[in-house]
Amino acid sequence: MKLHKFNPTKECPQFYTATILDWKKLLKPTKYKMIIIESLQYLVQEKRVNLFGYVLMDNHIHLVWSPTKLYSLKHTQLSFMKFTAQKIKRDLEINHPKVLDEFRVDLKDRTYQFWQRNPLCVDLYDNTIIIEKLNYIHNNPVKAGLCKEKVDYKFSSAKFYKDLGDEFSFLTRFDTYTN
Repeated sequence: MKLHKFNPTKECPQFYTATILDWKKLLKPTKYKMIIIESLQYLVQEKRVNLFGYVLMDNHIHLVWSPTKLYSLKHTQLSFMKFTAQKIKRDLEINHPKVLDEFRVDLKDRTYQFWQRNPLCVDLYDNTIIIEKLNYIHNNPVKAGLCKEKVDYKFSSAKFYKDLGDEFSFLTRFDTYTN
């Protein structure tokens, strides 16, 4: 594979980690993981981001993504987090009000908070680092005991990089991507 270096003056791919408040396992139910998946599908379909890799765990998510020329990654991140929080909140209000109470906060700008503030954002300037991050995120479910083989975990891009498909139809191979 040819080493591809990204131009640091342009927005390059980014390793992004967002964690549920206090590491609570809010994303354990499949329906909440699907809210994340549907939001990512929308962002890709609307050409806001290119998604190179992901894993959705019970209490955090990891993404390797890049903005398109139409949208800044910062704006996309904020709208992604806000949208997913609102969708989860609506479901909790209807179906799990006691769980919703666990996310009540005493802040001036909100009553509930699901995502911890200041997610981790690391720019990835070449595909050696991207491969390192993809290996890390694909091994998360194995380390957590959710599966024996990384390709067995449904909410991960591991299968995609083993040429076993893209179940949610939103991934782009990082090694063929041109900015």
